[in-house]
Amino acid sequence: MSRIGKKPIALPAKVEAQIGRELIKVKGPKGELKVDLPDGISVEKKDAVLHVQRRDDSLAAMHGLIRSLLANAVTGVSVGFQRELEIVGIGYRAEAKGKVLSFALGYSHPIEFVLPDGIQVAIDKQTKLSITGIDRQRVGQAAATIRGLRPPDPYKNKGIRYAGEVLIKKQGKAGASGSK
Repeated sequence: MSRIGKKPIALPAKVEAQIGRELIKVKGPKGELKVDLPDGISVEKKDAVLHVQRRDDSLAAMHGLIRSLLANAVTGVSVGFQRELEIVGIGYRAEAKGKVLSFALGYSHPIEFVLPDGIQVAIDKQTKLSITGIDRQRVGQAAATIRGLRPPDPYKNKGIRYAGEVLIKKQGKAGASGSK
């Protein structure tokens, strides 16, 4: 039995869920998201709580997945999701020009990143980025793509990292002497 799939999903006060045969629309103060339902998975609404059910035990993995996607949709339209990134390095910085982010990351040219739909970025002091949106998958993918532009260097720890990410610094060459 899927432990995650059995958990009920509480709907906050301003969130509505429209349950269809193959699709669930979740609407809240921040926007609207849709979750597709595969065959054999159904959703019931009792009072202000959603319950995800499955036809048989062969759908156990899908049961938990759909429940998690639905819970993320409810959280996204009511509160939203956020990822923080830090840019570390001398001369490394970012600036926003509308829907385009321009990065100076030590390369010979600036790198431009076009923000996907539904994603907003706030830049603080040119080195701290805050990525927000209602879709958890898009927020995480945008943060991972931006981090991939210049991942942290293992020797100097320069680059783009998640806020609070613990990096292990490598030692490098130790005691390289020129004597023969």
